Amino acid sequence: MEKQTPKSITKSELAQQVFDCAHLTGSFLLRSGKTSTEYFDKYQFESNPKLLAEIARHLSPLVPKDTDYLAALEMGGIPIATAISLATGIPVVFVRKEAKDYGTCKFAEGPPIGNKKLCLIEDVITTGGQVIISAQDLRTDGAHIDTVLCVIDRSEGQTQKIKDAGIKHISLFTMAELKTAGDRSPVN
Repeated sequence: MEKQTPKSITKSELAQQVFDCAHLTGSFLLRSGKTSTEYFDKYQFESNPKLLAEIARHLSPLVPKDTDYLAALEMGGIPIATAISLATGIPVVFVRKEAKDYGTCKFAEGPPIGNKKLCLIEDVITTGGQVIISAQDLRTDGAHIDTVLCVIDRSEGQTQKIKDAGIKHISLFTMAELKTAGDRSPVN
C-alpha cells in the first residue's frame, strides 16, 4: 500500500488549527505578573508533528535566500527551526540564552558561525528583548544577522526595538489573526 501524502492546508486553515490547539481559557498568571483569562500555549502546536510540519511549510519561503544557517533561539525556536531545516535543508545553530559552563562552553551550538548569515527563528515574539540580546551575542562571534522569523507576533506593532537593532521582523501570524481564526472555529 502506498503512503499517502497529507493534504497541505492554507494559512487561514493553519491559523484556525493553531488557535484550536493552543488557545486556553481559565485563570493564568503571566510573566508580567498580571492575571489573564486566556492563554496561548505555544508548546501545544510545537509538540504536534502535523501542525509543526505545516508551520515549517509556511515559514520556509520566508527564510532569506542567502541564509547560511537557521539560528534557533532557546527554547521555543528549537522545534520550529528544526522543522524548517528538515523542509529546506538549511543547517541549524542552537542558540542558548547564556553559554553553558561545561563541555564546549558555547552559547551557539552547531557549525561555526563566523562570517555566516544567520536567520533567527523564534516561536513567539512579544517585546523582542531576547531576539536583540541573542543577535548581539551572535554578531560578537562574527555572524551576520538581519532577519528574525517567528510563528506568532504578540507585540501588537511594538517592534521598533527590533528594527533599531537592524533586524527585519517577519511573522507567520499576529495574535489578532489567530483570534480572528478562533472566531471562525467550529469549537467556539
